[in-house]
Amino acid sequence: MNLRRIAAPLAATLAVVPVLAACGSGEVEPESSDDIVLWLVGTDTGEDLREHLVTTFEERNPGATLTIEEKEWGTLVDELDASLGDPAATPDVVELGNTQAPTFTYAGDFRQISPELYTELGGEDLLQSFVEAGSVDDTVYALPYYFGSRYVFYRKDVWREAGVDVPDTLDEFGEAVKTLHTDNMAGFAMGGQDWRNGISWVFAHGGELAVKQGGGWTSTLSDPNTIAGLEAWQDVYQNASYLPATEVDVAYWDFINDGVDSDQPAAATMMAPSWARWSIGDLVQGEDGIEVRDGMADTSTYDIFALPGVDGGVAPVFAGGSNLAISALTRNAELSEDLLRVVYSDEYQTMLAEAGLGPANTTFTDLMTGDKFGRTLVATAEASQLTPPAPGWAEIESRGIYEDLFKEIARGGNVPALAQEFDARITPLLDGGDVAAEE
Repeated sequence: MNLRRIAAPLAATLAVVPVLAACGSGEVEPESSDDIVLWLVGTDTGEDLREHLVTTFEERNPGATLTIEEKEWGTLVDELDASLGDPAATPDVVELGNTQAPTFTYAGDFRQISPELYTELGGEDLLQSFVEAGSVDDTVYALPYYFGSRYVFYRKDVWREAGVDVPDTLDEFGEAVKTLHTDNMAGFAMGGQDWRNGISWVFAHGGELAVKQGGGWTSTLSDPNTIAGLEAWQDVYQNASYLPATEVDVAYWDFINDGVDSDQPAAATMMAPSWARWSIGDLVQGEDGIEVRDGMADTSTYDIFALPGVDGGVAPVFAGGSNLAISALTRNAELSEDLLRVVYSDEYQTMLAEAGLGPANTTFTDLMTGDKFGRTLVATAEASQLTPPAPGWAEIESRGIYEDLFKEIARGGNVPALAQEFDARITPLLDGGDVAAEE
């Protein structure tokens, strides 16, 4: 893939700001329209939420229409790259991953959120780590949409039968899942390329993936703390999971649901974002007649806990979630901004929390603490950590570089040597430099 807008190095913020202020980097603005398009990714924004957005927006803006188009995570970066710079093809408002936001923000693809609008939409109450992912210096371009966090889902019955207790430290977790591992059951279901879960071990050991030094970004896989985290993950993977080294992020809940008596593979433990709750449990008849999972209603069989830290407490797992931004080439800036008012309204933020999606406005997170799932989500999210907000991060993700790294670690590779090799691959890309260097 070749991101057209980041082919030149973005070495200094001063060099970036004029591009960001140029609204479309010199492109001809499209003709105004009362029909605006919102891109949502995947199915996390459920039908009730989508209907509310459309109905409320169109009631607020008689004669205007809102069209929601669903995109897929696997192709989103390519589609954004192809559309955001084209006045005829650009969506007006887009959802994108929090790790993807820095690249498109630095590239000048988004319309600035004015200080007045930022305050109106929630200001300092908005999840600040996600605000930072969509900002350059003090100028905001992409806002948080929702957040999720990762925690441990486990077969309570299997753990109980094996006499294994919920761990208090990360080392105890590793020993627990290794104890549970058998010939026909994984102690811990994790794919070898699943770096989004795996980097939690890096963060827990005080490591970083990259840091900004002297105005530029540097990969820090060779840092001793990062190496310690990667080696700890390698030990857990090799001794508690039988998933192939080439697996990335499979439906781990299938292994939990199958159970130890099934002909299918089974697992005692998995780690996934909070919304995986609704993929675990017994099948029950839904309101529309379609069978759905019961959300772990059987508390004697399933349970959850926060991945513990090295010294106890809660480990700083990788935070998931999305940002929202207005295209720099939006067909109607006023209507696009009004759609954001609908999203950040008290009513919609409440709906997000009730749907199990961490609301962008943190004053609504208390609505999630009525059950253990919400409490665990809030606790892990408060301790969570993001990937580096480097301009080239989306390009790095699109190339699967971290998948390659974790695959080699899973295969038993020498971690310090791999760290040095991948530092050399990653550092030239972090600042959005010559994307051909890796090709």
